[in-house]
Amino acid sequence: MATKVTLNLKDFEHGWSIMQIGIQKLINMLEGIPSNAFTSEEYMQYYTVVYELCSPQELEPSQKFYDKYKETFQDYITSKVLPSLRENKDEEFVREIVKRWSNHKIMVRWLSRFFHYLDRYYLNKQKLPSTQEVGFMIFYDMVYLEMKDQLRLVLISMINRECKGEKIDQNLLKDALDIYVEIGRGSLKHYEDDMEKAMLENAAAYYSQKASSWIMVDSYADYMLKAKECMEQEKDRVASYLPSSSQKKLLEIVDHELISSYVSKLQEMKQIRSVVLI
Repeated sequence: MATKVTLNLKDFEHGWSIMQIGIQKLINMLEGIPSNAFTSEEYMQYYTVVYELCSPQELEPSQKFYDKYKETFQDYITSKVLPSLRENKDEEFVREIVKRWSNHKIMVRWLSRFFHYLDRYYLNKQKLPSTQEVGFMIFYDMVYLEMKDQLRLVLISMINRECKGEKIDQNLLKDALDIYVEIGRGSLKHYEDDMEKAMLENAAAYYSQKASSWIMVDSYADYMLKAKECMEQEKDRVASYLPSSSQKKLLEIVDHELISSYVSKLQEMKQIRSVVLI
């Protein structure tokens, strides 16, 4: 049976001082500072603070808690998240943003539970974004918009290195690409606009350059063998980390640059090969 939590709350400031204890404990966990896990009693305590001070008849405390909820994310991102991202480059930057996005999701999950009473009455009635929604919106506004271009450049660089035969961390690449998808909350718009478009253009340029150099020196058989190997390698690669919506598009680009763009030339090379064999 759940333990009933009784609090003698004096006013909003008293209640907020209690909430800050839980918030700081959560931040310590995210920053790697040893802390005990939240108990059910602690969770009920923080939920009860909001519940007792936010009656449906009084809107001011609810708005104050909502504002403080948002400020908590904003202050944490300003003081911890952005500095840690700005000081890292290349793959270390990717690792850091993957970690920070994972931490942010944890932070949203816990704080939205503490402040859940706002969702049940105040936010729904006022037609305001839920605690979860506004938590993710803040990350989008403060982190994603600043970092998306840098992230895209590093990820495309990783993909290019893999195309050239270098071993990369595919799990890291997948986790980073997932940020574009998850930030859209069910929509692929951010992924398609901010990552996929540039990635496909990069792939087209890469395979166009390969095809133009191979077609000048290779026989028909050698060229087709290289094209087939590229297609097979690309299938294996994209299945490891790209969203399924991108896989077909990318393979179509590879086929277009290596085969479709040179149909006439390849037919000519094939005929010459047939004559030579005769």
